[in-house]
Amino acid sequence: MHVDIRTWWSRRSLRLRLTVAAALMIAFGLAGAAVLLVLWLQSSLISELDQTALQDAQVVAATLEAEPRGTELHNTFHGESAVQVVDAKGTVRASSANLRNKPRLFDFPPNASGTPHARTLHDVPVGESGAWRAVAVPAGTHHDPMTVYVAMSTEDIDRGQAKLTFGLAITVPSVVALLTGVVWLLTGRALRPVDSLRTQTAEITASDLGRRLDVPPAEDALGRLAKTFNDLLGRLEASTRRQRGFVADAAHELRSPLSTLHTRLEVAVSHPEAADWRSLAPALLEETERLSRLVDDLVQLARLDARPRLRKRAVDLDEIVFAEVGEARQRTSLVIDQRAVSAARVHGDRDALARVVRNLLDNALRHAATRIDIRLYVVDDTANLVVTDDGPGIPAADRQRVFERFTRLDHARARDTGGSGLGLAIVRDIVTAHHGNAHIEANHPGARVVVRIPVGDR
Repeated sequence: MHVDIRTWWSRRSLRLRLTVAAALMIAFGLAGAAVLLVLWLQSSLISELDQTALQDAQVVAATLEAEPRGTELHNTFHGESAVQVVDAKGTVRASSANLRNKPRLFDFPPNASGTPHARTLHDVPVGESGAWRAVAVPAGTHHDPMTVYVAMSTEDIDRGQAKLTFGLAITVPSVVALLTGVVWLLTGRALRPVDSLRTQTAEITASDLGRRLDVPPAEDALGRLAKTFNDLLGRLEASTRRQRGFVADAAHELRSPLSTLHTRLEVAVSHPEAADWRSLAPALLEETERLSRLVDDLVQLARLDARPRLRKRAVDLDEIVFAEVGEARQRTSLVIDQRAVSAARVHGDRDALARVVRNLLDNALRHAATRIDIRLYVVDDTANLVVTDDGPGIPAADRQRVFERFTRLDHARARDTGGSGLGLAIVRDIVTAHHGNAHIEANHPGARVVVRIPVGDR
């Protein structure tokens, strides 16, 4: 069976993945450091060996100037070394004891500078076969030029390097294993608050959104994560509370017209001989219209709560106002003055904006005494829609509350003609979705509802 390594790896625990990643980094880091240490140490020791060979060669050259006839060199050299002195004809003129009676072994040109240019040789017949580092310096006179060759064995360096490599080969894995265990323990300790947060989150249910997570004392990422979760729980609790309140209010509002319809129909069916259908039908029709408006408002609010994608395009708001005013005039005998409506083009959803204007007019119709005035103008790239009535007005303390759902003031309830307390709430939600705002001002008498919507596309 083919197993996708990436899928398999992604399913491992975070603790395991962090530990493996740390172990690999530690292993590569220590292994790289060990290799660099071995290479640096070897280079350093070889460089010192080359410098020592050069110094010995220079000593031999100076000795030849003082004793040019010697055939065997008796100088005490550093470490195991092999020395030959060769003249211009290739004849071995002198050599160290370990190369006595040996033919010429070195044939590379001498080094005239003070910096050694050593060469690595493997065929020097001294001791065990191994690597040698050889240098050459000029000696003798102009009439009798010679070359001094000094070769030094790298056996001690190779032996020391082998011991160091063996020691590192044992130490590095042990250190990696030890540090991996430490990382495993520290990672588990560091992730313990995460597991605690997970456990607490799993215990929170939809009926227990008032609980909060324990915030770790450290001001780190986990502390910020816990605070963010608590903020999320707070928003969920508030949203759930609003939804439950909305459902309860909707059920209460729906119960009234349904109860009225059910009672009247039940009485009419139980006593058909006494039922006056001519007078009962209009009352039933009025209740069904009220129920229809209420259901329509509830559906509209549910859609707004779901945050649908508005079909925004360039819309002439003044045309919407004229169309809605024309329909409102057919339902009332009040004066509706629209002469102050000027051109205003906004970027928005035509149907939603028409609902705003319709709700504002319905609200004004329920409270106006004799007339309604409508103004529309543009100032600072903002369309201002103002709907004014000459009714009882709204107290300053209630001017924000009336935009909440199912809010009806006492005097409005007393003369209610079918309002559900959702009209202005719908206005606020639609205007907010268009990046605008709505508020109420005093009109003396009456109330002035002001809606501001940006003209440009956002």
